Amino acid sequence: MSHVIPLAAAVPGPVVDFSVILALLALIIVVAKAAGVLVSKIGVPPVVGEIAAGVLLGPSLLGVELSGDIFPVDQRGFLDILARMGLVLFMFVVGLELDVSLVKGRGKVAGSVSVSSIVLPFTLGIGLAKLFVETEATAGLKPDGVDFWPFALFMGAAMSITAFPVLARILTDRRMHRTETGGLALACAATDDIIAWTLLAVVLAASGIDGGHGHLPSWGIYLAVPFVLVALFVIRPALTWLTGAYKKAGELTPTILSVVLVGMLLFSATTEVIGIHYIFGAFLFGAIIPHENAAALRHEILVRLEQISVLLLLPVFFLLSGLKVNIQGLGSEHVLPLLAILAVAIIGKYVGAYVGARLQKVPHWQASSLGLLMNTRGLTELIILNVGLEKGLLSPELFTMMVIMALVTTVMTGPLLGFTYPQRRVARDIAEAERAALGEEAVDRVLVLSRPVADNKVPLEVAVAMLAGARPAEIVVADLQPQGRLLDLGSGLSGELAEMAAAMESQQVLIKRGEELGVPVRVIAHPSADVEQDLVELVQVLAPQGLVVWSDDPSIEAVLAVVDCPSAVIADGTEAFPEGAPVSVAWSADTDGDAAVVLGARLALARGVALQLPTEGGRRLTTIRTALEERGVRVTEPSKPDPDSGLSAAVIDVAAHGATPQATIGARSEPDAVPVDFAAVPLGETAGVTAE
Repeated sequence: MSHVIPLAAAVPGPVVDFSVILALLALIIVVAKAAGVLVSKIGVPPVVGEIAAGVLLGPSLLGVELSGDIFPVDQRGFLDILARMGLVLFMFVVGLELDVSLVKGRGKVAGSVSVSSIVLPFTLGIGLAKLFVETEATAGLKPDGVDFWPFALFMGAAMSITAFPVLARILTDRRMHRTETGGLALACAATDDIIAWTLLAVVLAASGIDGGHGHLPSWGIYLAVPFVLVALFVIRPALTWLTGAYKKAGELTPTILSVVLVGMLLFSATTEVIGIHYIFGAFLFGAIIPHENAAALRHEILVRLEQISVLLLLPVFFLLSGLKVNIQGLGSEHVLPLLAILAVAIIGKYVGAYVGARLQKVPHWQASSLGLLMNTRGLTELIILNVGLEKGLLSPELFTMMVIMALVTTVMTGPLLGFTYPQRRVARDIAEAERAALGEEAVDRVLVLSRPVADNKVPLEVAVAMLAGARPAEIVVADLQPQGRLLDLGSGLSGELAEMAAAMESQQVLIKRGEELGVPVRVIAHPSADVEQDLVELVQVLAPQGLVVWSDDPSIEAVLAVVDCPSAVIADGTEAFPEGAPVSVAWSADTDGDAAVVLGARLALARGVALQLPTEGGRRLTTIRTALEERGVRVTEPSKPDPDSGLSAAVIDVAAHGATPQATIGARSEPDAVPVDFAAVPLGETAGVTAE
């Protein structure tokens, strides 16, 4: 006769109350998300609010007794398992998003800034640890039973950390990742991440702190070096199979994702067994996932893993960390140590990064911005501090003060950046970067401001006509879309890259059409927190020879106010140029009228159709008609009343005989233009049109 053994009897220790765990998870998610949304409204990274929510749910606000009632001690062990899995997934994501190619071309500066911003705070951290030990009032901050050097080395490492994921999202929220400064900061943070995590692993190993399980003797730590070498030179090349399998399947299959998950878990287990910490294995495996030709693969992996990690499991980690923080437990004797910790952390990172940048002749304002950005610690610092507390290298009071430091240094980054790197400079630098990407060759350039709901073929044809056959030439299509929301920790940088790729893909038809017309088309597409300001900066930097814009573009007034070239404004509702329909110009006796005739003549020649001009306009219009006819433009009288779309005094219509215009364009001359010499102005190819 078989017997069923209750789970509670089979597994010793506290019994999980599953209903309590589910309710606690729901509470944690709601509070963490609400706190993240709340602080994001004032420009603070959401992760700061989520960490703070964990602290507030602990004894710091609720007190030890109430906090213990809400989160029973006998259930915390099960929450701890979830939190640890969240850390494994998150550290894998950190490694996956770490792109060492960011350092290419910036190696000297990135290396100088990273080394300086680690060496100085690391040294100051050791000095602070010595001060804590030797000062009677603060001697209790060092845990009992821990030697000085393990404690001091860990303090130095904890002061040296920069949170690459949070930094990357601050740069993205401020659109700085598209600037030289932002790219340099990402390169420095990427280098800093590699150095800092390696340094922490070395510190834990040198401190004689094992993995906590005793699987291997003390010599097992020396297996870390050959393990990393095998990962880099054996396993990493083998993982290119993932890219091939993904391309063959066309999607992230369960098999591919299973291989990734198994690798992540085995790497974490290996580093834990040899005596470092499981987070290092997850980070290393994420870092060796192929980057070459694998952007779509990495994005799909992130979509699958990051959301569940950040939305469900990391808030549990924040909560458990908050339960270990007790601000009420700090007394007046801890004020000076807390100020000392903040001073060492902020000054060490800022001065170190600033000096490292200045040694490479980086401008003062840029070096100052780098110093502030490298101070971002956020979640990464919290992970380090929990490792220190778990290994007995931090006392509860010191852990609390270090968590406060992590929050302060992360919160201060955004507001202080507004002084060293204001948004106007960001917009200008983005435009400069995009101008540089177009190349330094002198070309005639027409800028087209696209519209998402339109195929933009009419603006492209107008742009080609405006060039009047000039070569070399190019058309730049600006497709800037409003940035819907600030990226939080769970959205992934690859998500924005995917949006940019989708926008670029939607413009491929224009690029192909440009090839057919013999004019290269370049597309500038990215989300923008301030589309109007970015377009203004882009126009000023590109200095185009012509501008084409839709009449319902909300940025039209600001853009037209700064352009120094002829402009074409396409009316809302314009669909296409009807085949064989003449181009009709409502001429006015001013420079805008001249601009309309020039553009109308170019369109007529390009399309091989007649140009319709009014019969009444005095001697000036008669001279214009004669000059155009002598140059091969077929000029006829209007077959319908002069159009009036309300766009300007100079309007161009394209319509079949007697039909409603399908294309209406308002023309504007460049500022302070002189009357056009129609006998010499470039008109382009005649397209086989002969004068009548």
